[in-house]
Amino acid sequence: MKSASEEPVPLHEEFIYCCGAATHVLKCGPWRDLSKDETKSLPRLLFMIIPGNPGLAGYYRTFIQALYCGLNQQYPVWVVSHAGHCKPPSGMEMIEDTDIKELEDVFGLNGQVEHKLNFLKKNVSKDIKLVLIAHSIGCYITLEMMKRASELQVLRSVLLFPTIERMAQSPQGKLMTPLLCKLRYILYMPVYLLSFLPEGVKASLVRFALRGMKTCDESSITTSVNLFSVDCIANILYMASQEMMKVVERDSTTIKQNLKKLIFYYGTGDSWCPQSYYDEIKMDFPDGDIRLCEKGLRHAFVLDASKEMAAMITDWLRDDLTKL
Repeated sequence: MKSASEEPVPLHEEFIYCCGAATHVLKCGPWRDLSKDETKSLPRLLFMIIPGNPGLAGYYRTFIQALYCGLNQQYPVWVVSHAGHCKPPSGMEMIEDTDIKELEDVFGLNGQVEHKLNFLKKNVSKDIKLVLIAHSIGCYITLEMMKRASELQVLRSVLLFPTIERMAQSPQGKLMTPLLCKLRYILYMPVYLLSFLPEGVKASLVRFALRGMKTCDESSITTSVNLFSVDCIANILYMASQEMMKVVERDSTTIKQNLKKLIFYYGTGDSWCPQSYYDEIKMDFPDGDIRLCEKGLRHAFVLDASKEMAAMITDWLRDDLTKL
């Protein structure tokens, strides 16, 4: 595996409707259409990123570029936003103007699982193997995908800082649950007022909010400007409120059934999935590939450690890829 190249990597960007909701897709790799079985040049493997919350694809821009380079540009690497978390371009509505209601509650946690399965069904040939790389609540979504669609050809699932259990009981969950479940509506008015600010001022506010970080990925700053949209914030906070209520018990049955395909990566100071959660899952699954971060990476690694994380993942998957 090569280290991430310093040369810019071509990135294909799409805004589409999936399950009737605006969805942002970023793709590295020359394969734009992976749904046609008859295409002989289809790659054998697709790397698909399932984001955390906020589920904005732009946060993972540097990550997928670094991952694509680390994979010697052999396999496509895609990231799919959560339904309704992106601000659609001019002329595109958040919800498709159609009489067909594709999915009930697409912006909720269950809807986001079905949203990713629907995306794969419509955009990726069933013959292509998958490496699913999930972050935070994306790990819960990924386990649900593997549970609901066992026919998916998942080679590996890499679960980064996995919020797959007891979210409301975590240190951060105890702090955020009252706000998310009871008081989130009070945030809409200040966001609405801030949405009228010029884009440059919004970017300056984001830089100020992230001023404590030594280095910050520039794409994270531009992506965060989306958070000044009331529609985006409403969908983000609604999904987060459901996470607090629904992510309670760890799905040990699905983990056991897929243990050989899973890699878990826990943080040492992660207030969403504390080290005690790592200790317990490690005890319950002693044969599992369950790792504890020794580098001090933050839960939101995309803000400042995308290249470092990508390099680690390519190293973890080296043996799997040589067997293809």
